[in-house]
Amino acid sequence: MEFTELSTDLMPEVKSQILCCECATPIEPNPTNMCIGCLRTQVDITEGIPKQAILYFCRNCERYLLPPGEWVKAALESRELLALCLKKLKGLSRVKLVDAGFIWTEPHSKRIKVKITVHGEVMTGATLEQIFIVEYTVSHQMCNDCHRTEAKDYWNASVQVRQKAINKKTFYYLEQLILKHKAHENTVAIKPIHDGLDFFYANEAGARKITDFIISVLPCRYQHSKKLISHDIHSNTYNYKFTFSIEIVPISKDSIVCLPKKLVHQLGGINPICLVYKVTSGIHLIDVSSGQVTEVSANVYWRQPFNSICNPKQLKEFVVIDIEPIKDKEIKRFPGQGHISKKHVIADIWVVKSEDLGLDQNTIHARTHLGGILKPGDSVLGYTLSENNINDDNFEILDQDSVPDVILIKKYYGNEKSARRRARMWKLKHLAEEIDIGSENNEYNEFLEDLEEDPELRSNINIYRDSKKQIPVDSDCIDPMMPQITLEEMLDDLVIEDTVMLEVYN
Repeated sequence: MEFTELSTDLMPEVKSQILCCECATPIEPNPTNMCIGCLRTQVDITEGIPKQAILYFCRNCERYLLPPGEWVKAALESRELLALCLKKLKGLSRVKLVDAGFIWTEPHSKRIKVKITVHGEVMTGATLEQIFIVEYTVSHQMCNDCHRTEAKDYWNASVQVRQKAINKKTFYYLEQLILKHKAHENTVAIKPIHDGLDFFYANEAGARKITDFIISVLPCRYQHSKKLISHDIHSNTYNYKFTFSIEIVPISKDSIVCLPKKLVHQLGGINPICLVYKVTSGIHLIDVSSGQVTEVSANVYWRQPFNSICNPKQLKEFVVIDIEPIKDKEIKRFPGQGHISKKHVIADIWVVKSEDLGLDQNTIHARTHLGGILKPGDSVLGYTLSENNINDDNFEILDQDSVPDVILIKKYYGNEKSARRRARMWKLKHLAEEIDIGSENNEYNEFLEDLEEDPELRSNINIYRDSKKQIPVDSDCIDPMMPQITLEEMLDDLVIEDTVMLEVYN
């Protein structure tokens, strides 16, 4: 009989087993000689890791407290909140974190549960995996910033914005710019006063930020000062209160100005009497008789200041009797003259005061830059310089024969302001409900009308669809020539709220 030697590679590998020293269950050999069940009863690698903890949440600013004293924003079941929960567990550093995730809880329970998987070495080097749940209780606590804000008298820096002008259209425009660019996010408080606004901040950095923003969007200048509040001689620390005083140029849109003689030459020989047709970071002027336009920067203005000789409250209504556009070659210009506007059409116009219409008409001749939008029978607003009592040094030195009797500003769409308000299907937001510098007054409604009439002006602000108003069925009562804002230009006033967040923390 022959015996064949079998290859060891073909023989099945048989693993040896031992009995658990506790329950005698056959197991594979391991450094502890114990099965997993007995090992877990003998050793707890999560010992020293708390299974319950407290999270402090500020309901005002919706931030969580990160020890020792930092407050951070974190949404529910977000990475930031999970990291915050894990940092609250002091003994977690003694084991290796493998996995962590949230377990769903009732929204109103004010409880957050986190399922954690860890690895840890036990006894003679064996690695044990264990899963446990940590329950966090959400407790309400007001943060220091909100506590100081509620006190309403805490601030370290203030920004005082002032304009010595008759109307407040500039502040209505500034309010919308601040809202669009969110320049007021870190403001502690905002207080309106009769000639401006006061912004309060907890630190100097926030005040400097909004100061730089206002300077970038409006022509203005500012001064900076600080006042010593306290001084610690032991640590050599000082506590100051900072104040930024911003002065906006006292010139507003649709005003008439008279330029100094020296500035006239610097601006290309423009007519001293100009119309302010736009105010951005500079003052945009136009000569209504020639169409020449120029821009006066804030630095140039404060070196050679000038004032308004007519303001929008002095506007009067005229009716167009006849109008005749003028060809460019017929307009008197000279070499070296500044830039000529291509958006405006210069025209000879004959108008009569609306109050004199039907009487012995005293027709007034003038030149206007509105030749492209006016036609006989239209109403137009303008200033009668010959009837106004103008007290200005630059105006008094002019040749009075060269001063026009009437300067027309803009087309007038009738005095049916109530119908125009009803047809307005849009709205603007404000800095705060209790701080509404855009209340329902005549100046504010005039600002809204300017937005409807000037597409370039409203392109810089956010306009929202007013869901409380419905498109009127009897649209025949609305003048089709009346300028309106289209639906394409409006934003939906959506309020995106996490309902779970509201139910948990309210």
